[in-house]
Amino acid sequence: MAATNPDNAEDLIEQIITVYGDDGIEAVVTLLDELHPADVAHLLESIPPEDRLEIWQHIDDDRRGETLVELNEGVRNTLISETDIHALAAAVHRLDTDEIADLIPGLPDEVIAEVLFNVSLEEREQLNEVLSYAEDTAGGLMDIDAVSIRPRITVAVVRRYLRILASLPEYTDKLFVVNRNNELTGTVLLSDLVTADDEQRISEITNTEPRYFTAEQDELEVANGFARYNLVSAPVVTEDMHLIGRITVDDVVDVIQDEADYRMMASAGLDEEQDIFAPVTQITRSRAVWLGINLITALVASVVIGRFQDTIGQLVALAVLMPIVASMGGNTGIQSLTVVIRGLAVGTISASNARRIFFKEMLVGSLNGLIWALVTAMITVLWFDDLQLGIIIGAAMIITMTSASLFGALLPVLMTRYGIDPTLAGGVALTTVADVVGFLSFLGLAAIFLT
Repeated sequence: MAATNPDNAEDLIEQIITVYGDDGIEAVVTLLDELHPADVAHLLESIPPEDRLEIWQHIDDDRRGETLVELNEGVRNTLISETDIHALAAAVHRLDTDEIADLIPGLPDEVIAEVLFNVSLEEREQLNEVLSYAEDTAGGLMDIDAVSIRPRITVAVVRRYLRILASLPEYTDKLFVVNRNNELTGTVLLSDLVTADDEQRISEITNTEPRYFTAEQDELEVANGFARYNLVSAPVVTEDMHLIGRITVDDVVDVIQDEADYRMMASAGLDEEQDIFAPVTQITRSRAVWLGINLITALVASVVIGRFQDTIGQLVALAVLMPIVASMGGNTGIQSLTVVIRGLAVGTISASNARRIFFKEMLVGSLNGLIWALVTAMITVLWFDDLQLGIIIGAAMIITMTSASLFGALLPVLMTRYGIDPTLAGGVALTTVADVVGFLSFLGLAAIFLT
């Protein structure tokens, strides 16, 4: 029986890793049978590549396909390339249509051909339906197995129909009501179906204003909708309201997790799908590009500093204090950047309120700039016994923090408009702006008034 308690599963994975390292594969075969496919995936991602294939060969076919779905792309591609084509096709064939669709882009052509040859005509049509939509849309996310009923039949008829089905698809909390043209007209909660009288018509217990998604909607819009309306499942329709599938909460949780991983890793220029045990040269190459971009931005800031090297040489205190200005500006800008990126992601920032958001963020930056300018100016006066220097650093901080807040709010909107991911590039661009404005304002004012 597969382990289901997360704490127990983590302990079991640790036990398998330890026993395998000490006694080899034969000592852990029975333990592997106790793992859920998601836990098998976690185990495979936690061990070096040279051990994965041996563990993988002892995972039974019934769980191999589901394990592939759970793996990150880097590890999955490695195992796919090392697995026999016929064994791989047999494992994938056991999956649901939407899961097969998720795996197809990374499968060899021979495996795809064998899978398509072995599925029924109905399954092949369903698979083509899912594959016709982009992976990051509601259509690419949906399951085809939506249970639909007609509005004019009675509750008793629907109950008999459900008994004939024997089992319902996972996460079924509602049935979808459609007319003769398969157009969605509403939904019926299973809880309402249970408590309704046998003689009642389905139309009498139908919610005629259901939450639904069109097939082309972005998956993040779907995730936001599920979170906002506390959905367990929701219908997916075409533009003319034809029911084509449903989305369930388990798929949405995956979207949310993937997006969280992406945002965390992308801010550092890293790939969330990369194998943690990938070769050193591969990891070095992928990170080198980002470091090169950071070097360029650092050189831009250094060029600004270099323009004032004579000023800095005359007053060493400038070299001591200028990192404070840039640091405060950078942190202020990151706060605005983060707020706006999140607002764009969840849809709370739009063209109608963007200008107000810009003004608000600039005002917040200005007020914070004024507060901390006074604090920093007083510290500077006490430290260096120079009132004029204190006034200059205070003025520079107000300029820098106000500018950083404004740019932190503007950059995500501008980047999104031109197809650039602000999560990936926003931080670097903002840091460059904050550094340049900070150094330019502080050293520029010092050059004017102190030398």
